[in-house]
Amino acid sequence: MVVVLREITDGNRDSVLELQVAPGQERFVSSVRGSLREAAEYPHAKPWYRAVYADGEPVGFVMLSWNVEPQPPEIHGPWFLWKLLVDERHQGRGYGFEVVRQIAELVVAEGATELLTSYVPEDGGPAGFYERLGFVPTGESDPDGEVIMRLALPWTPAGRLPA
Repeated sequence: MVVVLREITDGNRDSVLELQVAPGQERFVSSVRGSLREAAEYPHAKPWYRAVYADGEPVGFVMLSWNVEPQPPEIHGPWFLWKLLVDERHQGRGYGFEVVRQIAELVVAEGATELLTSYVPEDGGPAGFYERLGFVPTGESDPDGEVIMRLALPWTPAGRLPA
């Protein structure tokens, strides 16, 4: 499996915008279109986003706050995994794991010592996924009630997918 993070361009925008999570998961992560709208609304959050490709096909989307000055409760950072979406047709194949691995490498190269994220604390949400990767709750929540989690860096996932 070759997973690559690519810039969103005029040439791939339409296919990336078509990506969607499985029914019922919309309450945990916004659409690509909604995420790009948020990036435009919060430029001070320094959004950095990429399409996720596997073997040449778009399978997901990722967005971070890139080395931002934290401004709680609205902006967390400096390195915050803001969005991670894997298309419903491609879930369960390890793409999310691989995206987090690549993101961890990228931000460590920039001097990061931790990567933050958040999740909606409801059944069927991504809490277990993040916990299997090594994220731990910080004890904080954002104004919407999302639980803030931290992954200590550098991170070595032992070269295998989490169980």
